Amino acid sequence: MLVLLSIILKREKIVKKILLLLALSSTLLFSAMNLQKASKDDLMCIKGIGEKKAEAIIKYRKKSKISKAEDLLKIKGFGEGIVKNVKKGVKTAACGGKKSKTK
Repeated sequence: MLVLLSIILKREKIVKKILLLLALSSTLLFSAMNLQKASKDDLMCIKGIGEKKAEAIIKYRKKSKISKAEDLLKIKGFGEGIVKNVKKGVKTAACGGKKSKTK
């Protein structure tokens, strides 16, 4: 009985590790863009980022590493809206994103 319980507990630990790895890898797979390496044009495809903001990102990353979307908040002019767009991969209409509904 103890051997069976031990096997079950080991399997649970293995399953938890596998689920954790899947969660981490899916986050990396579905992240919208690598902000550290994206080109100016790629950055400008994100809704809310134009030429000036793309240049600000490029300038910032020469001095500091951008490892997550929240790092953009350290750059003047960037707020939660842009961070949200980066995380969700919201693109401009010119880059295949949805057009805004006009009233």
